[in-house]
Amino acid sequence: MQQRYFFLIICLMLALTGWAQVPQTISGTVQTEAGMPLPGATIFFKGTYNGGSTNEEGQFQIKADFSKGPQVLSISFVGYETQMLTLAQPDNALVVTLRPSAVLDQVVVAASRVEESIGQVPVTVEKLSQRQVEQITTPDLVAGLGRFKGIDVSSSSLLTTSFSTRGFNSSRSERVIQLSDYMDTQVPSLSSYFGNLLGAPVLDVASVEIVHGPASALYGANAFNGVLLTNSKDPFKEPGLTVRLRGGNRDLLDGQLRYATKIGERVAFKISGGATVANDFIADNKDATSALIEPANNQPGSAAGYDAVSRYGDVNTGYVFANVLVNPATRQPYTNAQGQPIPTPAELRGKTLFLPGFSESELVAGDNKTHSYKVAPSLSVLLTNSIKATADYKYTNATTTYQSASRYRFVNGGAHQGRVQLEGRNWFVRAFTTHDFSGGTGAQADGSYNLGFLGGFLQNQVVPGATTTTYGQRYVATYLGGLAAGLPVANAASGAAATLLQPGTQLFDEARNKVIHDPTPGQGALLVIRSILNEGSGQYTFNNSIADLTVGAAYRQYLLGSDGSLFEDTKGGDRIKNYEYGAYAQATKALFDSHLKLAAAGRVDQFQNFGMAFSPRASVVFSPGADKLQNFRASFSRAFRAPTQNDQYIKLDVGRAFLLGNVRGGFDGYTLDVLKGASPADAANLYHADKLRLEEVNSYEVGYRAELFKKLYIDVDYFYSTYNNFIATQNFVGRLDGTRPAPAELATTNAPGSNVRVIQIAANVDQRVQSQGAGVTLSYAFAPSLTLNGNYSYNELITKNLKAGT
Repeated sequence: MQQRYFFLIICLMLALTGWAQVPQTISGTVQTEAGMPLPGATIFFKGTYNGGSTNEEGQFQIKADFSKGPQVLSISFVGYETQMLTLAQPDNALVVTLRPSAVLDQVVVAASRVEESIGQVPVTVEKLSQRQVEQITTPDLVAGLGRFKGIDVSSSSLLTTSFSTRGFNSSRSERVIQLSDYMDTQVPSLSSYFGNLLGAPVLDVASVEIVHGPASALYGANAFNGVLLTNSKDPFKEPGLTVRLRGGNRDLLDGQLRYATKIGERVAFKISGGATVANDFIADNKDATSALIEPANNQPGSAAGYDAVSRYGDVNTGYVFANVLVNPATRQPYTNAQGQPIPTPAELRGKTLFLPGFSESELVAGDNKTHSYKVAPSLSVLLTNSIKATADYKYTNATTTYQSASRYRFVNGGAHQGRVQLEGRNWFVRAFTTHDFSGGTGAQADGSYNLGFLGGFLQNQVVPGATTTTYGQRYVATYLGGLAAGLPVANAASGAAATLLQPGTQLFDEARNKVIHDPTPGQGALLVIRSILNEGSGQYTFNNSIADLTVGAAYRQYLLGSDGSLFEDTKGGDRIKNYEYGAYAQATKALFDSHLKLAAAGRVDQFQNFGMAFSPRASVVFSPGADKLQNFRASFSRAFRAPTQNDQYIKLDVGRAFLLGNVRGGFDGYTLDVLKGASPADAANLYHADKLRLEEVNSYEVGYRAELFKKLYIDVDYFYSTYNNFIATQNFVGRLDGTRPAPAELATTNAPGSNVRVIQIAANVDQRVQSQGAGVTLSYAFAPSLTLNGNYSYNELITKNLKAGT
């Protein structure tokens, strides 16, 4: 009997305990100062993921557990001040009034990897709210950033854009990093960012933050001149369905969708995506290619032809016009009826003969369509009120054009990206993987291809019915034969051009399809990329009375695969492995009631090919006045940039030059002057490049960020940076094994089968490069939904006449 009573007492106690811990309802309304409801405002208990959002009438209803004491409610809405409300017990008639926020009240996380107000951020930061992101009108999100202070945007095509801060822009953005929820969005095979290709779909973007200047102390290598962080929306905080449709010129159609829902109190699911289609830009630059790339090039309009920037297959035939016409087959002068050598027309003497080549429009065969398809499902689970687990996946598929060392047409290429993450109030652990692909590789499948290769290899196709004669060879023979027959230069050139493949004909289409689907290096233009980027990272923040300390670590692995079409791998062979890892720490201390904020951070990184590097950052922020509306900042940062995977491992023969990765012991050769008649015996014509080293920047920055008077905001910054081991490209004449050829071998430079080539490598500049710049932003908020902005940026490269090599 006593055991029964004991059992009943235990059951009653458990029931009472369970009843005491039953969550209780809190409800109310969120409104503006004018009494207008704010639909979509988020209401969460501080330090937890427990909460919800308001409906169309600004009403909300959430549950809270008061068994552990009072709860702090956080109420926020874009453009309004976040309000903290302490509740000791349930309340079902709350009325929360939000006031428009000042710019200095914005919270950013990118600058220091922890939340802080933008007013006391120690470096230059730009933040775009959800509303600002949705107002960007460009087809790609990154392309729309060019209107903000200090940001430069470069476009290879309509949907392929890159950005930079503080100068040194390129189509690859190799001196900045681009993150989406802290996942790197680069295409690993190309060490490049294709705009927002792998970023969050626009309707799922909560905010965008751009850090200007070095940030390696917290983000590692390549956070060299800036960081772009895109934060996606939390499905717990922002459930619902959103759809957007847009259209524009160039037959642009863009559709975006986002749907998020809570499944009970602990699980939330979202899926977002979009589709963009349009007519792409076609490159049509008819300027002559630089003599650094093609030393024998002629000027535009030359009777001997010339190599144009946006023309492909206009290759150097190797034929140099002497004083008399020489038959390249017999190497004997052409003679007239009297057996005398035929003089070369004066306008051709000393010039190199170039084939006419094909335009970009002709090579894409009129298919200038571009598209970007993206889908991104995500599942989040609350393990506790303050610990959330997330698993998400992105798939993107695009047809676009990309500019790098050559110009590439991507057809149905893209990437898969997956992530798992566990996060709490002051810590996280995450891992993600990115797998890129370049479209189909079958004979009938769509595939990505190199436009330069396509144009060149079309000229090397054997003429139908001929044994070995190529179209290029037939052109030269016809051109010289016409001149020997006494035809005017223009007539000889036009007659020879008629013997080449003619775009739009069946022969051209058959040859084109053959070349773009051929993966064989040296004869096909098919680009195969199948690389993988794996990364794992973690971070923890300790809060105590002495200082706030944030520590973290990350490991990154590249597995590079191209079947020999881009890297030094082989078809079907193992991927090239490369890795880097690092650890960082940051200490922050607020003094004098947060009027003075000191911070110091440092990171140590280890690279497979470049050893160890240390990146420090120190900063101070001074905020005088009771309301801290004026903020003066100063900082010093050092950052490192690892050479791109292409810089390290590329192996690409583009005809006029051989592109080689530079992780070897060094290169020997001759400067290009030897191809212009200079003596290779001249010591000035010797070239030597050491093994590639990490690029380093040391940067000093001062700034002022303030609310001058109500609604008027200013942000001013000045920086001075010194670059060491600046990485640039260098061309020289040498052997492919890196050694210097004998003087007698120079006559065979770039000849078929020759081991002596014009070689292009990444090399460190042997002098310091210095730059400085300043920027100012003025912003006036007429209302939460109407702000007038203006900005000005100035960047100056101080060092000129850069020279690579040592």
